[in-house]
Amino acid sequence: MNRKTFLQHTGALGTGLAMHPLSFAQSKNDFPVVRVAENQRHFKSTAIENAIKTFQSNVKNKELGWLFHNCFPNTLDTTVYYTEKDGKPDTYVITGDIDAMWLRDSSAQVYPYLQFTKQDPALHRLIAGVIRKQTHFILKDPYANAFYNDDLKVSEWKETDITDMKPGIHERKWEIDSLCYPIRLAYRFWKETGDLSPFDATWKEGIALTLKTFKQQQRKDGPGPYKFERKTSWATDGVPMGGYGYPVKPVGLICSMFRPSDDATIFAYLVPSNLFAVVSLKQAAEMIAAIAKDAALAHELEQLAAEVAAAVKKYAQITHPEYGKMYAYEINGYGSHVLMDDANVPSLLGLPYLGAISGADPLYQATRRYVWSAENPFFFKGTAAEGIGGPHVGKDMIWPMSITMRALTSGNPEEIRWCIHTLQKTHGGTGFMHESFHKDNPEKFTRKWFAWSNTLFGELLWKTFKERPALLS
Repeated sequence: MNRKTFLQHTGALGTGLAMHPLSFAQSKNDFPVVRVAENQRHFKSTAIENAIKTFQSNVKNKELGWLFHNCFPNTLDTTVYYTEKDGKPDTYVITGDIDAMWLRDSSAQVYPYLQFTKQDPALHRLIAGVIRKQTHFILKDPYANAFYNDDLKVSEWKETDITDMKPGIHERKWEIDSLCYPIRLAYRFWKETGDLSPFDATWKEGIALTLKTFKQQQRKDGPGPYKFERKTSWATDGVPMGGYGYPVKPVGLICSMFRPSDDATIFAYLVPSNLFAVVSLKQAAEMIAAIAKDAALAHELEQLAAEVAAAVKKYAQITHPEYGKMYAYEINGYGSHVLMDDANVPSLLGLPYLGAISGADPLYQATRRYVWSAENPFFFKGTAAEGIGGPHVGKDMIWPMSITMRALTSGNPEEIRWCIHTLQKTHGGTGFMHESFHKDNPEKFTRKWFAWSNTLFGELLWKTFKERPALLS
């Protein structure tokens, strides 16, 4: 099931949201055991356990130590399935409460662990297995966003989705970032480890297919092979105009029919995802040139990166009456644009985190001020917190991911401190981060088991511990 179906199924959307069974409210220093028992953990990393011990030994704020202990290893504890096929690592990674592997989520879930691979050969192999698994999935269908570990399993969406649905695919929502995140993971793995074993001829084939797919979705020669419609009452789950979306002018940008939230775009040129694609294409070009020694393919990748970057500069910058020159969220190339931001990454807020723009860039700073303001229709401020949400869960629901991303893209110590303090007080008594929580009541939340949000928060705490430990007091 996808996220919306899960929320409906559990009663975790709207009223009566899911609550963790363990109580937090004993005393300030009495924290319940909420991490899965050691003998039930899917994967054990010595390096990550050592990081947890180091953090807890040096950070006086015991609640933050407890949260780091729970959140940072959550992906390894509960969502990874490691094996070997033909003597090579193979790793399947679910999102948490949904038994499917998203290309985006799986990349983001294991990315923060890359910095520990030199200390832990088993962790190194685990992530190499993720890269191999993602390549397998991309070659199965570059337009799909989520897959099963069983290549023969038929998705429940087969009954409702009008698209070319193959066995082994959980959901076939075309999202640019689904092909960017695996490149981001592979590139950082290469830089951290120097290990070339995942980057064989099959991986190169996956990069070539990624390039082909991006070019198809520039739609210079018509709409391309992908279309998607769904029989549903959820407005953000279907794509209009026969499954091809509203018209766009071919200006060099890449169409994305869905956002990283898995919600349909309004205008298909999703700006943060196009900027992410520029970064990913450049990284892929560097790897193809250095590892595969294919200068021609590397040149094609670089050319597309340059074309998309130029088109973003020409078409995606607008002038807001209050915030001045800034980025739109979506455009159609005809002059129309959508102004907003969504909590899911790639977001406008998260562009520096992805290496797509400098955090000091005036254009980004203006955009940042806009997205964290009441001018953004998906910015919510209540008695418990303020932050960005999105259409996926609905009005007044703040995503912890947006607060984490605000801190990860900030150079302001007090802003970082505020973000960490806010996340500390809004976990709803569970010891974990969630998909979203109500702006006035953190105990009203969605998805008590959402590994990406947990691991990302752990990444923030570890980064702050290493760079600005005084902010954790």
